[in-house]
Amino acid sequence: MAMSQGRHIATETPRFGAKVRALRRRESLSQVQLADKLGVSPSYLNLIENNRRSLPANILIRLAQLFDVDVHTFATDEDARLVADLTEAFADPLFEEQDLTSVDVREMSVASPAAARAVLSLYRAYQSARITADDLSSRLSDGEELTGAESVSEGAGALGPSHLPSEEVSDFIQRGSNHFPELEAGAEDLAARAKLTSEDLTAGLIRYMEKYLGVEVRIARWESERGVLRRFDPDKKILVLSELLPTRSRTFQLAHQIGVLTLGPAIDRLALDPRLTSDESRALAKISLANYFAGCVMMPYARFTVAAKEERYDIDVLGRRFKVGFEQVCHRLTTLRRPGAEGVPFHMIRIDVAGNISKRFSASGIRFARFSGVCPRWNIFSAFLTPGMIRIQVSRMPDGIMYFCIARAIQKDAGGYHAQHLVQAIGLGCQVEHARELVYSDGIDLENPDTCTTVGVTCRLCERTDCEQRALPSIKVPLRVDQNLRGMSIYAPVVGK
Repeated sequence: MAMSQGRHIATETPRFGAKVRALRRRESLSQVQLADKLGVSPSYLNLIENNRRSLPANILIRLAQLFDVDVHTFATDEDARLVADLTEAFADPLFEEQDLTSVDVREMSVASPAAARAVLSLYRAYQSARITADDLSSRLSDGEELTGAESVSEGAGALGPSHLPSEEVSDFIQRGSNHFPELEAGAEDLAARAKLTSEDLTAGLIRYMEKYLGVEVRIARWESERGVLRRFDPDKKILVLSELLPTRSRTFQLAHQIGVLTLGPAIDRLALDPRLTSDESRALAKISLANYFAGCVMMPYARFTVAAKEERYDIDVLGRRFKVGFEQVCHRLTTLRRPGAEGVPFHMIRIDVAGNISKRFSASGIRFARFSGVCPRWNIFSAFLTPGMIRIQVSRMPDGIMYFCIARAIQKDAGGYHAQHLVQAIGLGCQVEHARELVYSDGIDLENPDTCTTVGVTCRLCERTDCEQRALPSIKVPLRVDQNLRGMSIYAPVVGK
């Protein structure tokens, strides 16, 4: 209960520094100039911009008047996320005839957050039903016959929980700031009891499982356990790992299993979050939490944080030092939120070649699309063109906030000559004021607007009509199509016309 209360209090301390800074830079004002207009000292404004002082109501109102913005621009992260999700839902062509504005959406979210969340639940249920209907239609058009049982099953699925388990777990992790102190402490306790060292980590975990948990670890040949990377028999207390797993993956699976066996009650308690609404969501959350614990074991918080700062977040160096992969390092970097020992607040996203998002988290404040396609101008898509190479991008979102992002395409090898190779891209980024802490910013002029790429969340929500990659019209700009003119995009006006 105490931990829950502490987390609740922490989330009620809004951080508006980045928004104030973005507005100031948009108007090309120095801190001294803006401080004079607000009637405060430059040092006080500097503290506000660096989130070391709260933003008083009177200054908030002055800022809104000075920059001619809605006060709701300064909503808390939770409120802003609700507005963003609701705006994206209303961007669906289903609502085109309703002529809703962004002001309508914000007012609804503020006046009745519960009603706004209910609308989102209905929209998700509608989406689920639509996807199911499309799938059934496709199968029927292909000449496939459905049995009565299949039809009932399909229909039941459409009327089931409106949230996908993966979406609920993503929201659960986001609300916890992707930092779980109880699991961090459990990993530190394990390291002390098992006398783990980085040079002998895999063997140390095996010894611990055998000595303290009575679990025998076996390495199975691939032909005897096809398609299985890890199998645990709780009755016989045998853990089987596939020989196809590289050493770092074996270590990860060992740590995962130890987390399940030793921190089961803690993981179960965390997974009782009321916003995990189904057994599937809770089961998936437990797997994610056990994976989190495994990351803590392989990359201990204190040592990893020191190394990250000393090496300026060089992912390859950290990967070699801690014997982990690129994605594992990126994920661990997003968890460094321990009070008093925080790392750079990163966001992370993982996509496949079709643009499907399979992992997302944002401590940087950037927004990800939830109901529609991702902006194709993000460097994470160009990463697929150069596998293994890190792509760098300085980007500006429609709200004026700038981000420094890196991306790399990685290949997950399932092992064996005939195995299919999964290719995904990992994106990691932070607000541009943290960029100099990253080795990847060396030699880049972060103040030069020519180095900045304008990006959005998704086409329907982006008001930039001059984008050559626009795939859909913006709900914020009336659609005007001239049959006698053709620009870079059918939805982009011709310059000068």
